[in-house]
Amino acid sequence: RHFVGGVWQRCLSLAQPGSALDIRAVTGNGHNCVKQRTMVQAKTWILRKHFEGFPKDSDFELRVQQVPEPKDGEVLLEAVFLSVDPYMRPYSRARMKEGDVMIGTQIAKVIQSKNPSFPVGSHVVTRHGWRTHTLSDGTDITRLLSDWPQDCPMSLALGTIGMPGLTALYGLEEVCQIQPGEMVLVNAAAGAVGSVVGQIAKIKGCKVVGCAGTDAKVSYLKELGFDHAFNYKTVTSLEEALRAASPDGYDCYFDNVGGPFSSVAIPQMKQFGRIAVCGSISLYNDSTPQTGPFVQQHMVFKQLKMEGFIVGRWEHKSAESLPRLISWMKEGKLKCQEHITTGFENMPAAFMGMLKGDNIGKAIIKI
Repeated sequence: RHFVGGVWQRCLSLAQPGSALDIRAVTGNGHNCVKQRTMVQAKTWILRKHFEGFPKDSDFELRVQQVPEPKDGEVLLEAVFLSVDPYMRPYSRARMKEGDVMIGTQIAKVIQSKNPSFPVGSHVVTRHGWRTHTLSDGTDITRLLSDWPQDCPMSLALGTIGMPGLTALYGLEEVCQIQPGEMVLVNAAAGAVGSVVGQIAKIKGCKVVGCAGTDAKVSYLKELGFDHAFNYKTVTSLEEALRAASPDGYDCYFDNVGGPFSSVAIPQMKQFGRIAVCGSISLYNDSTPQTGPFVQQHMVFKQLKMEGFIVGRWEHKSAESLPRLISWMKEGKLKCQEHITTGFENMPAAFMGMLKGDNIGKAIIKI
């Protein structure tokens, strides 16, 4: 309603999804006006059905939920960038039930706030999953670093300067404990984690062999400074390709893939080699368990160390580790590439594309 010439006139407008439409209720000639706001409409992607084999469009459902205004201590968030990552595939069954909002991390903007720690206009990292709007009490969100570089896209907080970058760093430093001059092998090397693994290993004075699934990805690895890179899908023999890349074997193996690749790689480890098991994307979509060669003999006689890890183990080190990643990026030692999909409606397609390996670098959805 608008007040014109001493009388109230009604003005009707359409609210777009996700917007807050002001409504003024009046009595009589306009006295005792009470201002109300409609609740924000949040779009969400729901896990409609647990994945059987590779995910399908029908496994997801787009829903709209009403989000009320924030109360004291709360903030209303609007997603800006969302992440899709391999871990979502196994975690969806282990930690979700059908009907839950898909898990995931996002960069969000504070659009309403009753919490002084998160003023309107500030940006945060949150694990609220595949949704456009979220009401938070502030305990489950983290402000973007105060010294975030002005010329650095905020989306990198979901990639190289975020969870994938930290995964690469801790896998090399904490698990593999790499030393200068060592030979490092990494598979899925053109992905969000693998591409950072190779670059950090080079920063640390190591030699790096990377494997990827397309010729374009191999070219990208060479641009990043990998000492050797090859397309594992086109080589005649993976065993021969690995041996040709490093005839003396490998000191460290950063495994993102698992399955048959690891069965071939582990026998080529050097004495006292270290294996950081980050993921097993080759197995995530299998409906029947794979059986593979037994590796115990190689583990014993080469005295190997194999350790699985989840990045959250070192969450207490993030405050000191993220600035290191930023510093390397500023110095030009750490390069970043993103595969950006636009539109919240394309979340499932971006997720499935990432699982198929369509992306070079970090897969990001821009709202």
